[in-house]
Amino acid sequence: MTVRTRFAPSPTGYLHIGGARTALFSWLYAKKMGGKFILRIEDTDRERSTEESVNAILEGMDWLGLDYDEGPFYQTHQFDRYKEVIQKLLDDGNAYYCECSKDRMTQVREQQMANKEKPRYDGCCREKQLVASVNTVVRFKNPMEGDVVIDDVVKGRVVINNRELDDLVIARTDGTPTYNLTVVVDDWDMKITHVIRGDDHLNNTPRQINILNALGAELPIYAHVPMILGSDGKRLSKRHGAVSVMQYKEDGYLSDGLINYLVRLGWSHGDQEVFSREEMIGAFDLSGINSSASTFNPEKLNWLNQQYMMNMSVTDLSHELEKGLHNRGVECDAGPDVSSVTELLRERNQTLNALVEESFYFYRDFDEFDAKAAKKHLKVSSADALSHLYSSLSELGDWDAKKIHAIIEKVAEQLEVGMGKVGMPLRVAVTGSGSSPSIDLTVALLGKEKTLARIEMAQEYVRRRAEAA
Repeated sequence: MTVRTRFAPSPTGYLHIGGARTALFSWLYAKKMGGKFILRIEDTDRERSTEESVNAILEGMDWLGLDYDEGPFYQTHQFDRYKEVIQKLLDDGNAYYCECSKDRMTQVREQQMANKEKPRYDGCCREKQLVASVNTVVRFKNPMEGDVVIDDVVKGRVVINNRELDDLVIARTDGTPTYNLTVVVDDWDMKITHVIRGDDHLNNTPRQINILNALGAELPIYAHVPMILGSDGKRLSKRHGAVSVMQYKEDGYLSDGLINYLVRLGWSHGDQEVFSREEMIGAFDLSGINSSASTFNPEKLNWLNQQYMMNMSVTDLSHELEKGLHNRGVECDAGPDVSSVTELLRERNQTLNALVEESFYFYRDFDEFDAKAAKKHLKVSSADALSHLYSSLSELGDWDAKKIHAIIEKVAEQLEVGMGKVGMPLRVAVTGSGSSPSIDLTVALLGKEKTLARIEMAQEYVRRRAEAA
């Protein structure tokens, strides 16, 4: 048997974290088993489905590297096939026409709720043998006895009595098919062997199994993946980070970093945290999926992304840095070698955006200092340190990190103060903030001309502060 999995999003929005993880698990299992991964766009909800959402899904899949073997297939292209299957169910006595109005159904449900019964269709038209009209829907004739047994790979054995299920609508009054019908037909026609999807679909599964049985179709294996929760224990939403996967690209995450985070969000393989794609495929198994919900942890995502940044080649990461600077209107021609800046900053940043932002001061002059850092380190008492540094660095011929470090040490000795009383004013002066890598390496890369000009600016700031005192 050739394993065939599918990812079947509805194009009513972007590709979000939950959907991306479902796609990833389906993709990994197909790759692991040497099977096929199919992309199906479930666009029968014509009011909510948009071409923009379709493009967003395709773009997200492409960025994540989740290549599909077949598709994308669109349900709106299959209406003739759905009509054919609905007719077969009618002809075989497994479906019937129903003329119950919305008003009648509302009254029935209100009465059932008043009687503390489960709201459901009462079977009013089940045996009427009605014919099609402009007011009729088609309902599936659900079995009235027996159980539906789901041997779910993740959830375990789930048993639903057929009396808990009602006769669901499979075609609307305008003839268009409903979700549960189209999913069944597509999975049947596409020979899907494993349905891996969110556990919010578990309630639909017994209904779909009954339709598959009525059609004489072979049942797929089901694996319902628990939902992702926010740190507050509630269902993941935008405030937790449930945004478009493309937003993560915009925020400076690497696709490999996000993929690695998603695979560990509900699946485990010993204590291993960092996986290459090849390792993921080799290790992945449906039995490793956790049966309980997972919690989205932005800090863990940041850590994993940083691991990938640290393990990237300097050439590739430098390219990303240069591209990020260019996109923000900052060119690298007037600054140090980008690869040198990359080497200096790569272990300090968890996203590409953070790397780009920290490198600004190497390539772009600034007009003011960070207020908090300047207040703390560019004091009136810093004037002597800045003056000595300017004088000594001006005379330095060989602009070298070791020699710069020696000058900082010498100034601290001359003024009989700690290294911080010299290094921190210098750091704020040349970077504009109180944070940077080793100050000697930073100054060495920044270059003599920019360093001296920024020390002068810091001296002017201290003078103005002294005058205002």
